[in-house]
Amino acid sequence: MKFVTLPSGEKLPALGQGTWYMGDKRETRAEEISTLQLGLDLGLKLIDTAEMYGEGKAEELIGEAIAGRRDQAFLVSKVYPHNASRKGTIAACERSLKRLRTDCIDLYLLHWRGNLPFGETLEGFLALQKAGKIRYYGVSNMDLDDMQELFSLPGGEAVATNQLLYNLTRRGIEWDLLPWLRGKRIPVMAYSPIEQSRLLRNPKLVDFTKCHGMTPAQAALAWLMAKGDIITIPKTGRRDRVKENLGALDYELSADQLAELDRLFPPPKAPVPLEML
Repeated sequence: MKFVTLPSGEKLPALGQGTWYMGDKRETRAEEISTLQLGLDLGLKLIDTAEMYGEGKAEELIGEAIAGRRDQAFLVSKVYPHNASRKGTIAACERSLKRLRTDCIDLYLLHWRGNLPFGETLEGFLALQKAGKIRYYGVSNMDLDDMQELFSLPGGEAVATNQLLYNLTRRGIEWDLLPWLRGKRIPVMAYSPIEQSRLLRNPKLVDFTKCHGMTPAQAALAWLMAKGDIITIPKTGRRDRVKENLGALDYELSADQLAELDRLFPPPKAPVPLEML
């Protein structure tokens, strides 16, 4: 396993498990729970979710999957922007805790920027942290201006991560946001690392992987993990897929392979508006 260090010094696996669209269908529930449990067995301890995912159904699924083994998981969840007032953040967290069947969320994020002031959200995060309801807090889908504003506020400097859309075809953050985050030693948590499966069918990536003996998913994940400070959270509800994702750790991309991927999927040559799904 590769690891990424949080600002606190705690190390997390660079490969985790996403849960967007999980818990929605009764017929896939058993396999999704088995997939999360297998992921834990294989060392994928970070499980990411949000109150938005199925309006709490994904959190409920995770709560069932980790029953009796909460200490093996590092749980990440997110608060809706419209719930992110001081009192609203606290209330939303309490609801998430109940669905997750735990008394503490390891990392709690503001899902994206809404109309409520950052200061109110930070007050809620700090109150939850003081009460032992969350260990760390952070943000998601925040651009450079947002991060600079956050850092100017009380508690803003303790943001533990920025969860962002980042993959071979979505490299806009490399222009200015990623360098700024690296300067502050704030790791990125990359969601949709295989572009909601679209990269699996990308002709350029398919041809690359045929030449180098790996699958498109493994190449996309290995590219992110090669950066050393990126946590990636692919979502899958199938056990065979979670094994395939774990196989990305077997591939240490060479300098030539990384250069080839840069040619196939070039980095930005100018500022790019922040993308999100």
